Amino acid sequence: GEAAEHRALVLTGFGGYEKVKVQARRSGDPRPGEVSVRVRACGLNFADLMARQGLYDRLPPPPVCPGMECAGTVRAVGEGVRDRQVGDKVMVLARSGLWQEVVNVPASQTFLLPEGMSFEEAAALLVNYITAYMILFDFGNLRPNQSVLIHMAAGGVGTAAIQLCKTVENVTIFGTASASKHESLKESGVAHPIDYRTMDYAEEVRKISPKGSVDIVLDPLGGSDTTKAFNLLKPMGKLITYGVANLLTGQKKNLMAMAKTWWNQFSINALQLLHHNKAVCGYHLGYMDEEFELVGGVVAKLISLYSQGKIKPKIDSVWPFDQVADAMRQMQEKKNVGKVILVPEAPKEESKKEEN
Repeated sequence: GEAAEHRALVLTGFGGYEKVKVQARRSGDPRPGEVSVRVRACGLNFADLMARQGLYDRLPPPPVCPGMECAGTVRAVGEGVRDRQVGDKVMVLARSGLWQEVVNVPASQTFLLPEGMSFEEAAALLVNYITAYMILFDFGNLRPNQSVLIHMAAGGVGTAAIQLCKTVENVTIFGTASASKHESLKESGVAHPIDYRTMDYAEEVRKISPKGSVDIVLDPLGGSDTTKAFNLLKPMGKLITYGVANLLTGQKKNLMAMAKTWWNQFSINALQLLHHNKAVCGYHLGYMDEEFELVGGVVAKLISLYSQGKIKPKIDSVWPFDQVADAMRQMQEKKNVGKVILVPEAPKEESKKEEN
């Protein structure tokens, strides 16, 4: 068919918020094995912020379209695709390229929306909930009566992790976040919110916890915080490190922050581990892109939990493509409680179109 123009968010170079711009792109037909999706909502992730600063290793060089997750409607199917049809509502997971009005992706990277799930919820599910699920259950082996420390507890992965912890009996959650978010964290099931800005969270955990330690620490921070995390673990405890948020100190790449994080990076050898009776795990969803069966199995479990009402993505705010800078700022300055969502057009225009 004729290649039509559509709007896309493009990272034009590395740097501040202004480096992501709305541009016109051409969309061709889906290739064999692909589906073409009319995108209705996209998820914003920490990795996208790092990509903008040139700190994310899974993004092709600019100019490039970012975006690891989106949701929309199938508008065309490529040759050989049997399990998707035009009109299907799907969510999509990819290494990059999804912040566009139209995307062509392998059908194997799409998942059907369950009954009752909105496009915004679907765009908030995949990256954060897959990460939280695999960290807590596959690596963390979370069981009843255990305790978990969740950093950035009001963010996307944090929110998902809290909900998933609640599916296991009697799990005690410690969560770090700024004081303004503590009420909403308590409502969502965090027993002990800790203000990392005014308190030493490690000291707080030691004061509150019966043995001064926890079973699982989720570490998205990196640097010296990973060492703190390791020291907070009980015997047989597990530390899962899944990010380096400490690198994001401003809207541009900060060489001082990088040097400091690198210098303070946790390091332990196998023999030392043996004496501690602790586990250290590393998780990076960006390197799972060949693991279709593994990831697909996790998504099936998440969709089942959603359908049972046990998890529900929490949307912080929804921004049209042309306000992408404000959306990124909302997340980078950690103002969000839940997920920051991008939509191709301003919500108001949507409803007008439906009526005509």
